[in-house]
Amino acid sequence: MTRRFSGIKPSGEMHLGNYAGAVQRWVDLQDDSIYCVVDLHAMTVPYEPAALQADSRRLAMLLMAAGLDPQRCVLFVQSQVPVVAELTWILNCVATVGELRRMTQFKDKDSGQESVSAGLLDYPVLMAADILLYGTEEVPVGEDQIQHVELTRDLAIRFNHRFGDTLVVPKATVPPVGARIKDLQDPTAKMSKSVDSPQGTILVLDEPARITKKIKAAVTDSDTTVRFDTENKPGISNLLSLLAAATGRPIPDLEAEYATGGYGTFKAAVAEAVVDYLAPLREQFSLLENEPGEVTRLLAEGAAKADAIAQKTITRVRAATGLLARS
Repeated sequence: MTRRFSGIKPSGEMHLGNYAGAVQRWVDLQDDSIYCVVDLHAMTVPYEPAALQADSRRLAMLLMAAGLDPQRCVLFVQSQVPVVAELTWILNCVATVGELRRMTQFKDKDSGQESVSAGLLDYPVLMAADILLYGTEEVPVGEDQIQHVELTRDLAIRFNHRFGDTLVVPKATVPPVGARIKDLQDPTAKMSKSVDSPQGTILVLDEPARITKKIKAAVTDSDTTVRFDTENKPGISNLLSLLAAATGRPIPDLEAEYATGGYGTFKAAVAEAVVDYLAPLREQFSLLENEPGEVTRLLAEGAAKADAIAQKTITRVRAATGLLARS
């Protein structure tokens, strides 16, 4: 089977766009896949230590509740396999400052700032270490992350050229587009965890009454026909996408069913479907919250599995680069 690696920064929350658009695909492809809560990456910008610790654990629990099974995949928190820092340093000695400065995301975040951390510049090398440490063959990413995977490929190829065939050279894959869930208050923008639009974002752990209230207050238009038309009816189109994601039904079928029933009836149906859709995740998360020792055990088990893979890689890397073997 093809080994895949995906990482996600810990915010402690997951919104419906994440869940329907990306995480459910992770669940479908979880066999022989490695999933990592990248807490070290989260340290490249200002943060609160207690919040980082709590958010990392909470996000791991959300991923489990969403359907990632630690018996089928490797799920762990990045810093619990500390050898990734060692490989990052070694790759730093292969990477160049010029290519790191050319990374689009660094230029975007560096723009207008008086000072940024060295970690922000080095962010892509840490990402490369994550990928290369686990013998990854495929990295499913969005278009905005392809440049990072290309750098990872360049570093692996350069390393292998200098030190011999040691690292697996991965490739980026852009998965089929999942559900495109937009902000309920601004249906031209992606749903996000931004505090700028709390009423436009559905968090997967929102209470049913809160979900219903947000959907019933969603921006629509002055027409009365339910049809999918992202240019002229972005709000209704977004609600149709939501209903399709929640029910697994094709949008044309939903258009036919709700075309003339009025927006009130349609929004009520969307709200009910979304509440039902998220109910299993909420239930599983509640169970995990009540078993903190089991969560700790599962994360430790995932870290041990990841470390077993990582140790094989770093042993080859140390030998290839001339570092003394550990006793």
